[in-house]
Amino acid sequence: METTQASKQPESSETPEPNQSVPLDIAALQKRVEELEGQVKEKEAKYLYLYAEFENFKKRSIKERSDLLKFGWENVARELLQVVDNLERALAHVPPSTDKSLMEGLQMVLNQFRNALSQQGVQRIEDVGKPFDPNLHEALAQEPSELPEGQITQVHSRGYTLHGRLLRAARVVVSSGAKK
Repeated sequence: METTQASKQPESSETPEPNQSVPLDIAALQKRVEELEGQVKEKEAKYLYLYAEFENFKKRSIKERSDLLKFGWENVARELLQVVDNLERALAHVPPSTDKSLMEGLQMVLNQFRNALSQQGVQRIEDVGKPFDPNLHEALAQEPSELPEGQITQVHSRGYTLHGRLLRAARVVVSSGAKK
């Protein structure tokens, strides 16, 4: 029985008894606490940065998707504007002997094109008599006229915007002032 009593006694002094006091190094513990607090603050800062980046990404994605829906068909709109231009030229140069029903049919097709473009956000830039704006107009020439200097006198090709963004600049002639 002696062997069983001997096995019940602690073999090493690694685990202290509850009533024994352990010498604590308070400075080392405070240093360790400060290190852990620093790591927590660093992780928190990284988290906040990543959260802000993700929120910005979401907003940017929503805006890009919205812009794609609004402006994604910009090239198609430019091509359709050439068709509208050609129909306008055809109607402007029709001989007087042309059948009236043919003229009315062409005018209806032209109006249908204009309405379809308008429903998709394409708007014509109003030009004649307005002041020249280099953001909306392309000046082809200057000519003396009764209009004040800088006013548009003629339009060679109409300008258009798509949801407020310039789709095609108007090609215009600008007044150089009254004739001398």
